[in-house]
Parts: sequence; structure tokens; C-alpha cells
Amino acid sequence: MRKKIVAGNWKMNKTLQEGLKFSNDLKEALKGKTVNCEVVVGTPFIHLSEVAKNFEGTVVHVAAQNIANKEKGAYTGEVSAAMVASTGANHVILGHSERRAYYHETAELLTEKVELALANDLTPIFCVGEVLEEREAGKHFDVVAAQIKDALFELSKEDFSKLIVAYEPVWAIGTGKTATADQAQEIHAFIRKTIADKYGEEVADNTSILYGGSCNAGNAKELFSNPDVDGGLIGGASLEADSFLPIIEAFN
Repeated sequence: MRKKIVAGNWKMNKTLQEGLKFSNDLKEALKGKTVNCEVVVGTPFIHLSEVAKNFEGTVVHVAAQNIANKEKGAYTGEVSAAMVASTGANHVILGHSERRAYYHETAELLTEKVELALANDLTPIFCVGEVLEEREAGKHFDVVAAQIKDALFELSKEDFSKLIVAYEPVWAIGTGKTATADQAQEIHAFIRKTIADKYGEEVADNTSILYGGSCNAGNAKELFSNPDVDGGLIGGASLEADSFLPIIEAFN
């Protein structure tokens, strides 16, 4: 049975002190509650160690938002997979549309990052998705399939089965626009079929596919009710415990 997951992505927000306050607020909000999904919080690098320590013994896992594509060495300013793992974090967000757009991350680079993440026992949350022009031109299926195939299809079946996939319609991130529940289901089902065609039905059926695109307390339940939507990768609504908690509770 594949996991239901709600993951937050803080992006470049929160000082260390603000991050610790959030983790305390979320711990308090979850106290005594039954949580029917896995919860992941994606923080900037400087937060990882303290926030991971704060969430020890809870249902909350911690993710980095990126890693270097090198194991170690003279790469000033970079953070390796091993460094991230040493903080107590156990997930990493890779291939986010902002990394692709602003930092020109290629499929080849992302393959290297995924392999290093897996080698250091980090679970990659691998992001795919199309921009508005691609959606309007009817190219969204081709774009998403290429992003998956070009970066991930050299992986063994065993390694691919360790991944989480996140579909993010780039046109819906931070815009207030959201894919309809039907649009989300359609592309998630397509992603699952793309995986099945390469790795078989069992791997595809066990791969969690998250929706990431202006998901919030108001639409989470409808989105998550789709058979191929296994949760969300949440941006702005994950920055405060009060707005993140209702999305977690959408699985209740």
C-alpha cells in the first residue's frame, strides 16, 4: 500500500528562530491527534539539524530542499547528501521547478543528485511539471514524461521504488490557480502509467505521487480524494502550523 504524504516546502523563508517556532507550533498542534499520513517538512539547510532534533519521536520527517551533485570536495557553498543525512533529515526535494528555471538544472544533473541522495539513504521527492505555455499547447504529457524518463529511467527498479514523485503544475505555483481535481487526477494517472510501462504495475502502484500547486486547506480534501493523488507538496500554506495542519487533516 503506497504512503499518503503531506510535505511542506518552506523555500527561502524563515530564520532559524522562526523555523524552530514553527516546529514547536506544529508539534503542539499535532499532539494527541491521529495522523493518517506521513508528514515531511522541507527546510533551508541551516535549519535541518535543529528542526530534525525538535521533531525526533514525532510523526514529522525533515527534508532538505536541494543537495549538490558532487560527493564532496572543493565546491564552495555546496551542501552534500552526506552532510544533509548527518543532520537527521531523511528526505530531499529535487528537480523543483524553481531549481530548473533559476539555476538551469538539467536531467543529467538531477540524475547525479538522485543517485547521491539514494546512496546516503535520503528519500528523493522528485518534482516534475509543465509551465503555462506547455499546458496551453497540449504538451504537458510529453513534458512530464520526458522529465521522468530523462532523469530517472536509468535507475534500477529497486532504486526507483524508493522515490516519491511530486507533480507541480508550474502555472499554479504561487499564482492562486489550482489544477482542478480532474486535471490533477488525469496527469497523476498518466505519471503512474509512465512508471508502470518502465518498471511494472507493482512499482507504479507503490509509488506515492503528490500534487504541488497552490494546494491549501480549502481544496486539499477534494484533490486528495482522487485515486492517484497521494498527498501534496505544499508551498505557502506550509509556512504556518495553522494553515498546514488542515491539509494534514484532509486525510482524516
